Parts: sequence; C-alpha cells; structure tokens
Amino acid sequence: MKTPFKYITLSLLLAVGAVSCSDDFLKDKKGYGFYDDTFYQTQERVQAYVDNQYYDFYSAYKSPIATIIGSYTDTNSRLTEEIGGTQDFINPNKTLINSADASGYYGAKLATSINNHPYNRIRECNAFLEDVDVKGANLDKTFRDQSKGQMYYLRAMQYFDLMRVYGGVPIVTTVQDASATDPSIQLPRAKVSEVVAQIVKDLDMAASLLPGNWGSGAYGRFTKGAAMAQKSRVLLTFASPLFNKNWDGSNERWEAALKAGLEAEAQLTADGYGLYGSTAKQWEQMFLIDNAFCSEAIAVQLCGIGITQSNNNSWEKGIRLLSLGGTGGGVAAPKEMIDLFPMADGKRPTAANGYNDFTFFLNRDPRFYRTFAFSGSKWGSKETPNSVLWAYRWVDGANKAGFSDGNTAISSPAFVRKMTNINASKETNFQYSGTDIFEYRYAELLLNIAECYAALGQTNNTLNYLGKIRNRVGIPAANNYGIGTLSDKYQAIEAVLYERRVELAYEGKRFWDVQRWMLYDNEVLPGVVGGTVSKLGLTPINGTKRTGNFLQYRVSTTSATTDPLASARASIVADPDAANFQAQLTTLAAFYNANFIRTALVTPMDNFNGAPVNIKFNPNYYINGLNTTALTSNPWLLQTIGWNDNFGGLGTFNYQE
Repeated sequence: MKTPFKYITLSLLLAVGAVSCSDDFLKDKKGYGFYDDTFYQTQERVQAYVDNQYYDFYSAYKSPIATIIGSYTDTNSRLTEEIGGTQDFINPNKTLINSADASGYYGAKLATSINNHPYNRIRECNAFLEDVDVKGANLDKTFRDQSKGQMYYLRAMQYFDLMRVYGGVPIVTTVQDASATDPSIQLPRAKVSEVVAQIVKDLDMAASLLPGNWGSGAYGRFTKGAAMAQKSRVLLTFASPLFNKNWDGSNERWEAALKAGLEAEAQLTADGYGLYGSTAKQWEQMFLIDNAFCSEAIAVQLCGIGITQSNNNSWEKGIRLLSLGGTGGGVAAPKEMIDLFPMADGKRPTAANGYNDFTFFLNRDPRFYRTFAFSGSKWGSKETPNSVLWAYRWVDGANKAGFSDGNTAISSPAFVRKMTNINASKETNFQYSGTDIFEYRYAELLLNIAECYAALGQTNNTLNYLGKIRNRVGIPAANNYGIGTLSDKYQAIEAVLYERRVELAYEGKRFWDVQRWMLYDNEVLPGVVGGTVSKLGLTPINGTKRTGNFLQYRVSTTSATTDPLASARASIVADPDAANFQAQLTTLAAFYNANFIRTALVTPMDNFNGAPVNIKFNPNYYINGLNTTALTSNPWLLQTIGWNDNFGGLGTFNYQE
C-alpha cells in the first residue's frame, strides 16, 4: 500500500525523512518487542521501526492482481473469470477438505527468530503501541501520534485479511510471552463480529491520529481518509452475505457501511481526493502518476525504477508479449472478459445491442481500449513508441503453425494492457518498472457506496453513483448511462457488481467480490445461508470455464515460417489516442473479416493434464480451514466448518452470523 519503498534500502537503515541510523536497526531489534529503553529515544530509530512495518506488510506487493498482506500472490485472481489456468481451488478433480490442504497463511508457532507471519506482524504493532508513549515520551507528540496512527492502520489491515481468509481469529492487542502452558494466552477464535469491531476500533483510532495529507517527501503513507475508506470496505464485507446470513432481511449492517462510506467520501473530498480526469485517456494516465499525489489514489504502493530499488512493479514485465519486448505470452484475456465490457453507449454487449464477438473491439466502452490490447492495436514502449500488437497464427499444408508474435503460448485474440506504461523500457525486458500500484481507488469507494444504496433498495442513489463512474470515462448520460432502469434492489446489486468487474478489472478485487457474495454456486455448507446467485439473477461461476481462442489466418499457407500477412498489415493501426480512432477500428474490422477466423486452442485455457475442465469451487473454500501446523501449535482452536481438523474430526467454527 503506501510506503515510499524507493527511499528504503534493503537493509532498512534508511527511512523517509530520516538520516541513516548509526546502529543496525535489525540488530537493535533483538526479538519480539524486546528493545532497551534507549531504542525509542531518537526519532530516526522510531521512524525506522515504522518503515520496517511497512516493508514487512507490503514488500511482496509487486503486482496489482496480487492479494493478501505479507504473501501477495496472484492465486486468488486466478480463481476468477479474469485469468485462465486451472488452480487447485477450482479444479473439479481435486477435493480439499483436510487440514493438510488448508491455507498456511495463519503462520507457524512463535519461535526465537523473527518470521514475517500475520501474528508476528501484529505483535510488532502491539509492541510499538505499548512502548512509544512511555519509552519515547521525549519525542514530539505529533510525531508519536502519527506513528501510532500508522500502526493502528497496519494492525487493522492485517486482521482484515485474516478475517477474509479464516473468518473469526484470535484477537491479540497486547504483547504476550509465548508459552505452551499459560492458559491466559490460549485465546479462542473470536466471532467475526468481534474481529470487525476490533478492526473498526483500530481504523477509528488511525483516522483520529493521521493527517489528511502528508508533507513533501512522505507521500504514500496512510492518511485519515484512507483509514476511513478502509473502514467502509471492512463494513461492506461484514454486511455481505458471506458473513451476514440476514443480509436480505436487515438493513443495520448496510446502513453502517453506507455511513462509513459517505463519511470517507466527505473527508477525502475535503482533502483534495476525487475521481481523476474526465476522459478515458486520463483514466488510463492516472495509473502512471508515480511517486506523486494522485487524487484517485486513496492507498498506493509506491514502486521504484532500477535494480537498486527495494520494490519494483512486476506487472509490466508480465503483460508484455515477445514482439513488444516482453519475455512471455502476456496475460491472455479469456473470451468471458472480452465479452463482458459494455458497448459505447453503456448497454450490455448483446447481439440485440449490436455486439459481434468476432470484431469484438467495435463500439465498446472507452475503458475497453485501455484495459485490453488486440491484434492491430497500438502498444508502444520507450524504444518503439509506435509498436502495433499482432498476435495471430497461420497453419501450413502439413498442419504446422506459425505465430506472428513468435510465441506459441498465445491463447487469445486480446491481452490485458491495463496499467501499462508506454514509456517503459524494454532494454531490461520491463523488469524494473516503477509504476505505482493503486491498492484502493476513489472509484472503488464510490462503488462501495453504490452497493450499500443498492442493498438498501435506494435504486436512484445507486444509479447516481454508478453514473459518476461512467460519466468520468465519457459514456453518454442517456438511459442512465446505458444502465437503464433498476426495478428492485437485486437488479441494483447486480448492476454494481457488474460495474465493479469493469472498472476494477485486474486490480485484485474480483475474488473478494465473488467470495463475499458467494457467486460460485447456490450450493453452501450446512448451517450457512446462501442462494445469492439466484437472487441476483446471475449464472453460477461453477460449471463455466475461461475460454481461449486462436486468431488464425483463414487460408492454409505453404510455409509455417513465413508470415502471410506481414505486408498486408503494415499500414493497419488502431490508436485510441488518434482523432480518427473509430475509422481505424472500422478498417481493422474489415481486415479481420477478410483475413481471420477464430479457432479453438490445441490445449484449452482451463485444463487438467491437458483435458478440458470446468470451474468447480467447493463451498468450504469460501472460508479456509486452519492448517495442520496452526492446529498443532494451537490445539485449543476450533476448525472451520467444512474442513477436517488434524485428527480427522469435522470443523465446527461457523463464520456466518
């Protein structure tokens, strides 16, 4: 999220706004909370402590599709419609139910060495909050308060991710001495409502201590508005069906989440935040405002450029194709994502609304052209600013295939290009990207508010907030920006979830939306209330697949090594920044119709050992079980329902209240 990593060396001896400590910070940090009284006597050391926490929490956050504090992998994003490739949790050939199969995120037993696990990170927050006002009483009070505010924020976010993974977890807010026999520290799994109450308490404290904006050199640190916005996200999650069996019968939690969202909106607006820009081009450009204030960025992971930086963004390297200077096949867009985005007038992409899924790039939502690239579209870099992507194949008489990109891994006619930097350098294969990652955008806050209004049945307010999102990128206002009329709260909720899929695509948000609304299927565990898929009029994700296709030259060629269209396509380009972009798209569509067909992949995008599979996410996966290590180290903890404990017994902890 927000720490100026570019100023922090890998040895963590330098901190923003601070000079180098004369002693090694990690050497001074002898153990968990054990520091001599002099440690808190200088502002430099205290600042280093705070910056070390940022590092432990977010140093692994190198891609916008990565999730979960500390670990930051893209596994969750690969469980959704956004990216193909079968993962264990959606593999119909695997059933994960035993503690040995459960998530290891909880961490191992506290040891003498410092491991970067959730409760170790919480312990470090607790130690700081206990000691800084006592041992550091000589330090400036504003400095101490702002430092504490950052620690409260960090602790809240760690508990939030623990909650999203496990539901209820033990709440520890003091430094405890590890013991296998002391019953006072053998804390049970708290109710989800209790965990939420603690998170909200911490975020309220953070908001009371943090500034609305930081001064020069400290941009990227948590702010008052960020703490308030995170509170709205937490309360929205708590109001959602996964944790709220009465989501459709009681308004209390939705009203609390709405109140938090509106308060965050008011605070952030007063502090200079808001939707960035008024065009789709500016929507694209906002992601490239690096290491400087951007009104859209509520919480941002700052990244640096070059091999000496402690944090580079790995996204640019991952999405660039070989022909564009990358190292692989890019991120292939499943057909389900290509077909998702609205038409230019905001209507859904159906045949009745003029959508043709072969010439899919015609007449689409302006965000489509800033989210995806496709054969014929301009996608430049620093060295080759006018590069045009071509990713198709041809087949010769012997059924041997050639590929225009030189990459046989191509599996879609479109590729993700969102958050790309056209000024990035391919000299190092885009390895050292400094593009910041927006963990929380102002647009998401508005969508959170829209969802609360929808759940409360206030459809006009829902449309108002969805209109703000669409107006900013240039979708015409007619017919409620193409959304039409929302007849009831279920249609309104579905409309918000749809808009989230478009606006926040490939930003690591989709899995959490699918999880909290339980959208894989109507099937749920005994003791859990479900059925949300049917209520919202959606198709279950289970039973579907991410579909890939070849864009293929329609004529059999005489050579698999000679590109048959190299000359014919030389003058073709579709540049979304060009004044005649629509005419360029029309020309490109004619080129597609004359030269290409769409064919099935040799190996399906979703496969198991080469055989096609459909998504199957079992209901016990929504909330993970504790793994064998956690249960063995903490034998008093109950296992989650739907999972077996380390002795084979059925889990009994129900996360839904």
